[in-house]
Order: sequence, then structure tokens, then C-alpha cells
Amino acid sequence: MRAMDVMTSKVITVDENASVITVAKLLAERGISAVPVVDSENRVISMVSEGDLLHRAETGTERRQSWWLEMMASTNRLAGDYIKSHSGNVKDVMTRDVLSVTETTSVADIAILLETNRIKRVPVLRDGKLVGIVSRANLVRALAMTINEPTSSTEADDRTIRDDLLAELKAQRWAEVAPANITVKDGVVHLWSSYLSEQEKRALVVAAENIPGVRRVEDHMRPVPAYLLA
Repeated sequence: MRAMDVMTSKVITVDENASVITVAKLLAERGISAVPVVDSENRVISMVSEGDLLHRAETGTERRQSWWLEMMASTNRLAGDYIKSHSGNVKDVMTRDVLSVTETTSVADIAILLETNRIKRVPVLRDGKLVGIVSRANLVRALAMTINEPTSSTEADDRTIRDDLLAELKAQRWAEVAPANITVKDGVVHLWSSYLSEQEKRALVVAAENIPGVRRVEDHMRPVPAYLLA
């Protein structure tokens, strides 16, 4: 499997001029632990995570050091800690050194990258622009797809099923599904996309069920959040 097979393609992002409060609310409401910070061309310039918001003056959790460690620390270090705990702007708290992968990076390489760097997610780039994100949860999801499934279908059969389904959806005006949100394993179609209505959701399932060779359709889809439609 590659990044394109498991990544989340509808990625929530913010720009560097967003407020810390806005990002905190976004993380809490969406149940996510980080968001990419992108520029006007959708290029990733940083990430802002729960870790970046852990030590804040508002909650009384800013870093406190013993007097002797504080005396040894440079003024630049102390000033940097103060900015990160007191600034209301994302550009002052975000993590700028961001690791990334491409759509064709193998999930094995991504797992090693996450583990060795002790990070929870990595953005997926195409020509330098954000097209998805792979998290530890995505890798666990990929693992779950491989467990206890019959092996009657070949990889070539799965590829044919996926190609046929993508072709069918491409011909439908109502269907806006990123290829990365459709995976097939041993004849079982897994749908991971977001949907606007129950009719759209059901139509996606029906389209998958009608593809020759499909044994079962697993629905992992979620509705598009209401605030994104406002």
C-alpha cells in the first residue's frame, strides 16, 4: 500500500494569520490533534498541534523552570518560550520544521517515519502542494483491512474493481469522490469519503455494489460538518 491508498484527502487547514483560539476550537470540535498551516497556494509551511498549545498562559500551563535552569538558558530561548505561551497568533506557535511524503510513499516507510520522529501524522504532497494527510489512525485502518479477510481475489482483480468504480463515479455529476478515498481488498470495497446527503451516501454504496466482482461494501463515510457548509 502507498500513501494515496490510506491518506485522508479532505484535510482541514488554517493559514498562519489564524488565531490560537480559532485553532484550539477547531481541534476540539473536530476531534483531531493537529492541522497543517498552508499558504495561498496550498503549500504546507508548518503544522500546529495540541503539543504547540500545551503550555499556555490562559490555562496556567506555561513552562516553569527552576531558577538555576532559567539563569543558564539564553535570553532568546526564554523569549521564544514566552512568545509561544502568550501570543494569540498561529504563526508564533506553529512548528515550522515539517516532514512530508508523496502519494507514492509506501505505508511501511511512513510508519518508520512516524515512529523514528515521534510524530502522529505527516502531510502528503504533490508537486509541493498538500493533497492529503496520513496519521497513525490511517495506518491502523489499513492494517484492519488486511486482517481476517478471505484471499480469494487477486490484487489484479481488486485493481480492476477499483478502476471500474472510479470510472463509474467519474461519469456521475453528483459524485465527487477522491480516488484515495476508495480502497479495495479481496473484493471488498472500502468507502472513506465525506458526503453531503444521505442520498449521496447511499448512491455511492449502490454504485460500488453494482461493480462486477464486488463481494461486499464497507461504509466508513462521514457527513460533511455543518459549519463547513455555512
